[in-house]
Amino acid sequence: MSKLNKLQLQMCDIQGRLFELALKNGYDSPEFIKAFMNSNVALALDDTYDRLQWAGEEYILEELNDEVGGLPPAGQTYHNEVMYWTGYTYRYWHYYTGESSKEIYKIASPEMMNQSWLGFHTLSVNMAIDDLKEIYKRKN
Repeated sequence: MSKLNKLQLQMCDIQGRLFELALKNGYDSPEFIKAFMNSNVALALDDTYDRLQWAGEEYILEELNDEVGGLPPAGQTYHNEVMYWTGYTYRYWHYYTGESSKEIYKIASPEMMNQSWLGFHTLSVNMAIDDLKEIYKRKN
């Protein structure tokens, strides 16, 4: 995909705010990301159309918490800017490549996103995704 439309960019922002909200609510950052990226909630956001795409981040977080039977409290936390960038980038990645949230999670773990933020958050999102995919490819 060459350019995201307004709705897709809005979904990227909502997912970024969702990741920030998880941090604000005191959830463990890597565990929240793992739970979300492998959830039916993320799958619904990956879909072409789902009612959840019209919900705000608060409602999406409640849906995820219900689905997983309670998100774990913070043990390890990432900076709020890392959380926003990670959520935004993961959603953008789905639109950019068509890969599912589960596939994206396998390529770019929470730890990788946390470590990459400093050098990658100033790149275009497309370039950051391409670089993350290249790093994964080289490691495997």
